[in-house]
Amino acid sequence: MRKTTKLREMIASGKTILVPGVYDGLSARIAQAAGASLLYATGGGIARSTGIPDMGLINPVQITERLEQIVDAVDLPVIADFDTGYGNALNALHTLKGFERAGVAGFHIEDQVFPKRCGHLDGKTVVPAEELATKIRAIKENQTDPDLVVIARTDALAVEGYDGAVERMHKYMEAGADMAFIEAPQTVEQIEKLSTDLPYPKLLNMFWGGKTPVVPKEKLEAWGFNLMIAPGDMQRAAMHVMRQAAEAILTEGHTESLKGQMASFDDREEAINTAKYMELDTRYAT
Repeated sequence: MRKTTKLREMIASGKTILVPGVYDGLSARIAQAAGASLLYATGGGIARSTGIPDMGLINPVQITERLEQIVDAVDLPVIADFDTGYGNALNALHTLKGFERAGVAGFHIEDQVFPKRCGHLDGKTVVPAEELATKIRAIKENQTDPDLVVIARTDALAVEGYDGAVERMHKYMEAGADMAFIEAPQTVEQIEKLSTDLPYPKLLNMFWGGKTPVVPKEKLEAWGFNLMIAPGDMQRAAMHVMRQAAEAILTEGHTESLKGQMASFDDREEAINTAKYMELDTRYAT
């Protein structure tokens, strides 16, 4: 089964799928080993992994190269971050080719002004709704895999209010999007209201410390949210422990004090499937 088809089956299951955000092959393999059934390749996480903020500074070639690494590292469907399409409809179609070659199962495209910024930062601006609707129509007419899932994202809630964001989402779904994603609702009441105001498959971006309150999975399922992404949490956890490890090395010369928080040498090798590569190396040695 194609991974695009698998993603569509997950969306149609009636369950809320919890989706960890990953940003490279290693984080993808760790999430898969933890039991994830679906992964989200976070554009913000990919940008931060290069040492820069999520402000539209990574180009589509850099993103596509990382997506290829993530898709190749795991057996799971991967949802990607298409940002704004990196320009007009022609730019979006050019980027679409790279995303499809990378093998992602779906992606979301948003209506921020390019260059965009993280959806939970202040100071966002949005383009006219018809601009994103046009890009969505172009993508749907030109995607080579009919099961590729195109997710419409709007950041208009912070700019035009709740009603404006919902009105935009109706236009995007009419343009052919497969799933609705209103970024950064700020109250539980808004999240619940989306369940009736958006009669479509729905995605929610929800993580501890963001603008959106944390809601139990049971409520999200009752409210009809098919996917819940937590984009940056794995990276934030890694950043915290990496800082501790660096400080321990610099002050103590080793990381023994952190042994309970670190993967062992064997755990590290298992995470990257070293045994398989060693076996292949032995099998095909000349």
